[in-house]
Amino acid sequence: MYFVVPRFVLKGLYLKAAVAVLCLIVTTGIISAFIGIYAVQFFREILLGDVITFPRHINEINFFLGLLGGLRGGITIGGIAAAIKLTKHWYAKEQRNHQLQQENITSELQLLKAQVHPHFLFNTLNTIYSYTQLIAPDASKMIMGLSQLLRYMLYECKEAFVPLSKELAMLKEYMQLEQSRYGDRLDMSIELPDDTEGHQIAPLLLLPLVENCFKHGTSQVLEQPWINLQVQLHKGCMKMKLMNVKHPDTEPSIGGIGLENVRKRLELLYPGKYELHLVDEEDLFVVNLKLELHPSTTTKSSSPNTKLAYA
Repeated sequence: MYFVVPRFVLKGLYLKAAVAVLCLIVTTGIISAFIGIYAVQFFREILLGDVITFPRHINEINFFLGLLGGLRGGITIGGIAAAIKLTKHWYAKEQRNHQLQQENITSELQLLKAQVHPHFLFNTLNTIYSYTQLIAPDASKMIMGLSQLLRYMLYECKEAFVPLSKELAMLKEYMQLEQSRYGDRLDMSIELPDDTEGHQIAPLLLLPLVENCFKHGTSQVLEQPWINLQVQLHKGCMKMKLMNVKHPDTEPSIGGIGLENVRKRLELLYPGKYELHLVDEEDLFVVNLKLELHPSTTTKSSSPNTKLAYA
């Protein structure tokens, strides 16, 4: 229950689980046979005063019968216990899925209430972009970056999982937009993996972590603020390290709503497949995230209306 089921059965390693179960059942039967022959006989002699000496072939028969009894008992008790544990696991998993569905429905309703028609939004941004190209090139570049962010949030994030490359590109675009507000005053370093092919991630999962850096860190520092983002990818496992300077008087941000939402989404979408560690020191905030990513699947291409609206 506590070794084979969580380490092998729940992870789909059924061959290893079968071998482990077979070894454990045989071991249980052997231990049961020894207990039946030696331990039980020992206590009979002490409590009842019966001294019974069996010939060698009788002991061998008793050991064989004890082994069969131990195997039968081990299979019966172990099977019932494993069935109970698996039933509890599947029930808890079903409850998590139900909770996730309810939260998704709530999020979709909130999004529909506040949604602006994408065609109107993009057409308006394109109009502003055309006016600012010659007058204010920097503002024009920011509008184009904002347009790309909104396109990603409106069209790409409808799926449960998106390509990792798009999520990281969105993250980089957001950080560059934020840097435009600070200019040369902000020292920002971004290191992203070159090859992210074949991996997917839940959309907008990392954005609250970066937003937290600007909200509680960079915006509070009057002198030279800095942010460092490092993302590494190795054999389907993503490691993200995010650091930012913060003012000593800034309130701790570990218990913020954004970070709490990230924890909830990780627990619902990646149960047992993530590690999140937050370090909130006097003048430094560090986020360490380790995540087992989902393999990518073939996704549908953007619809003509989507491409037309973005163009």
